[in-house]
Amino acid sequence: MPVESVFPRLEALLPHVQKPIQYVGGELNSTVKDWDAADVRWALMYPDAYEVGLPNQGVMILYEVLNEREGVLAERTYSVWPDLEALMREHKVPQFTVDSHRPVRAFDVFGLSFSTELGYTNMLAALDLAGIPLDAADRTEDDPVVLAGGHAAFNPEPIADFIDAAVIGDGEQAVLTITDLIRAWKAEGRPGGRDELLLRLARTGGVYVPRFYDVEYLPDGRISRVVPNRSGVPWRVSKHTVMDLDEWPYPKQPLVPLAETVHERMSVEIFRGCTRGCRFCQAGMITRPVRERSITGIGEMVDRGLKATGFEEVGLLSLSSADHTEIADVAKGLADRYEADKIGLSLPSTRVDAFNIDLANELTRNGRRSGLTFAPEGGSERIRKVINKMVSEEDLIRTVATAYGNGWRQVKLYFMCGLPTETDEDVLQIADMARKVIAKGREVTGQNDIRCTVSIGGFVPKPHTPFQWAPQLGVEETDARLEKLRDAIRGDRKYGRNIGFRYHDGKPGIIEGLLSRGDRRVGAVIRAVYADGGRFDGWREHFSYERWLRACDAALPAFDLDLAWYTTRERTAEEVLPWDHLDSGLDKDWLWEDWQDALDETEVDDCRWTPCFDCGVCPQLDLDIQIGPTGKKLLPLTVVNGAGGN
Repeated sequence: MPVESVFPRLEALLPHVQKPIQYVGGELNSTVKDWDAADVRWALMYPDAYEVGLPNQGVMILYEVLNEREGVLAERTYSVWPDLEALMREHKVPQFTVDSHRPVRAFDVFGLSFSTELGYTNMLAALDLAGIPLDAADRTEDDPVVLAGGHAAFNPEPIADFIDAAVIGDGEQAVLTITDLIRAWKAEGRPGGRDELLLRLARTGGVYVPRFYDVEYLPDGRISRVVPNRSGVPWRVSKHTVMDLDEWPYPKQPLVPLAETVHERMSVEIFRGCTRGCRFCQAGMITRPVRERSITGIGEMVDRGLKATGFEEVGLLSLSSADHTEIADVAKGLADRYEADKIGLSLPSTRVDAFNIDLANELTRNGRRSGLTFAPEGGSERIRKVINKMVSEEDLIRTVATAYGNGWRQVKLYFMCGLPTETDEDVLQIADMARKVIAKGREVTGQNDIRCTVSIGGFVPKPHTPFQWAPQLGVEETDARLEKLRDAIRGDRKYGRNIGFRYHDGKPGIIEGLLSRGDRRVGAVIRAVYADGGRFDGWREHFSYERWLRACDAALPAFDLDLAWYTTRERTAEEVLPWDHLDSGLDKDWLWEDWQDALDETEVDDCRWTPCFDCGVCPQLDLDIQIGPTGKKLLPLTVVNGAGGN
């Protein structure tokens, strides 16, 4: 059956909505392939607004990897704002892709990448608009396979009722394996229907299909065990790890947005994984081991990407970019190469102990000198030992003094509130640190126009981390602690005016905690929130704590549970966690030992430079840490003019 574009119907609605440009497609480097020439078709979604979703590296990489393959087609879709959603429902326009405006339900796979659990209600909105049954059990062969990925997919149990499958880990090779299986199943005439296809996916050992697992509970509500209910389905599902990043130099042709987006730059991922061992950091734990892209590989990606896009800034991305073993050569080589074109370089927030002025100067040589961001995470020395963030106050003050002394005027410090064992005193020391930073800046520069912004986020315990057993701080306690800190900063007559203070209250964090460590029973809460109008829960103006409380009060008593059971309750060593059957490579006993080390305030070194600590990843997945230096220099050695391809 030919699949028609819905654009003629959509176009009539666009004059009546905000930012209609985000729905029209046609971006530079986007791909529209012949529908009839493809035998496997993917709709890829980042379940948020276009301005957040388009720059997402994960979706952009998979979009390109799939479209490079013969006979495979991939298109993108994003969450529509409530104004367009209402009109689409009224005029019966289904969820569509921006590339060719085809209905999402016409595709073979509907793949969603979740970097945060607060996107779950947006997934339900997209399914509903697409005409795909919300419950996986109600879908037929005419519906796409609904597939979850991204960091939040490492515990997909809260959305187990709504998804057909989940992939944990890197997606590049996984999507090609899934594509081959679907192609073969379709070529054979779809034997056994949808159930057979899902069974084939599950039996690979790398795709989690919730329907093939039964969850058994203890009388007190905890999980007894998770058991496969089909033969040939593995007891544990493994994560995917791409080992040689130079073999996967994506995106080669980055998308250039039509509308304003959160990141207006060309980004290159310079390495994956982190072994710093920060105990709160899920991303650092689940992406092990460290795998660096070579200096020459980075140079080639930057060169090709700039020529393909015309961007004037390059973001060098990773969890801790300054830890790349050749970061100094990378930064200098790129700054030299693009000096004439004024191409700026940027790193995400820099670790205090990885910062040096030479690196900072290279990064700002061709671009504007904006503020510097550091993330001590904890206000006191004690709490930084608990979270294994090995940064002393002396380190921070010395680094800040260097920055102010070399011309920077603004520093941003990021902290968390609600960390395990934290007290009011730990948090109030954030104010002391900010004062010392301002004082040092004034001392070094002899000027009073020094700024320091303190930004506070709420701590949320995450699966596959040593803090997965930790109790979460309640909303009232979080808000009271932040109020004391705010008063301490504002009450300081000498320094208070120079200290900016930004924080989130404890409400979104508690809901994120419910979703991050929830099990299948939480699906009823998500469904109730969606039915009550919940959308864009990651946006402060759309998030409603009261709506989530109503949903919890309506759905959880049926299981003799409540919100506090999932959030502020501490777990014990023997408890079966909802994600234990999903293998991130980390040994659960090692995570428990690290949790005990946290409670003892014992720090653990970075295993890149020390003997192995037996976290389990390398031997279990038959992998190894891959770092430089390679001994190579950034090629070509000559300065290149005209990065825009002129």
